[in-house]
Amino acid sequence: MIVTVPLRGARGFAATLCASCLFASALATAAYAQDASPWLRDGHSAVRLLAGSRSGAVLLGGIAFQLQPGWKTYWRTPGDSGVPPRFDFSKSDNVEAVTVLWPAPTKFDDGAGGHSLGYHDGIVLPLRIVPKSADKPVMLRADINYAVCEKLCIPVEASIELPFTSVASTEDSALFAALDTVPKPANVGDPNPLTIRDVKREGKSTVLVDVVSPDERAVNLFVEGPTPDWGLPVPKLLEHSPPGVKRFTFELDGVPPGVNPDGAALKLTLVSGDRSYEFNINLD
Repeated sequence: MIVTVPLRGARGFAATLCASCLFASALATAAYAQDASPWLRDGHSAVRLLAGSRSGAVLLGGIAFQLQPGWKTYWRTPGDSGVPPRFDFSKSDNVEAVTVLWPAPTKFDDGAGGHSLGYHDGIVLPLRIVPKSADKPVMLRADINYAVCEKLCIPVEASIELPFTSVASTEDSALFAALDTVPKPANVGDPNPLTIRDVKREGKSTVLVDVVSPDERAVNLFVEGPTPDWGLPVPKLLEHSPPGVKRFTFELDGVPPGVNPDGAALKLTLVSGDRSYEFNINLD
């Protein structure tokens, strides 16, 4: 899934985190003539911006996170618990729009009987940046709100800026490697070795998803609703699946009040090893 962040982006940080959570704030006030901003560090993580080569109508950039061992941060949909990162690029110079791309996440036990979705160790979120004027300087400024969690979640606020000046950036290889980890678009029934064969309803509230996998490596499936106020659960792999498939199931819990899920546009993300695909479906 690609998320385009309006330049009048939301800065609000979820109020559901416990009152005892600690806040760390880091501000970068100077422009740096290099391809990466300095790391902004709090007690358990660090974040910085990356700039790709300055060429073409769309610029490639990135937000890099480092996490201490045992700590994690969240995907755009955090799963059964957690807080997704929030980005505001409205203070940037000569930037029309920024699109955030999301590498495939990892599934974690959330300690409460469910699962959260996110990243550990380190991750680069690629950015596609559209300048207002291709022949003028670009200064990317990002206000970032994210959470780092071990047993306790700690929200972090960071403000970073970085000019895009290099004709040949030293960060291009890292950015293209991050792009390779973003799930590829696919359709149900595609002849990929890893694919979704079928999606169907069982009754009014249960959805079944049949997955074909080329080997015995672990397979994970994640589901998202058409708008952020949907909170669908993480699909579960059935212990006994039909021959030749791995069957996942999830309930239509977390549908906003008063919304009929029939025909809703859902996004399914399928992950196994270094393969990952995204499927857009309409719920029959």
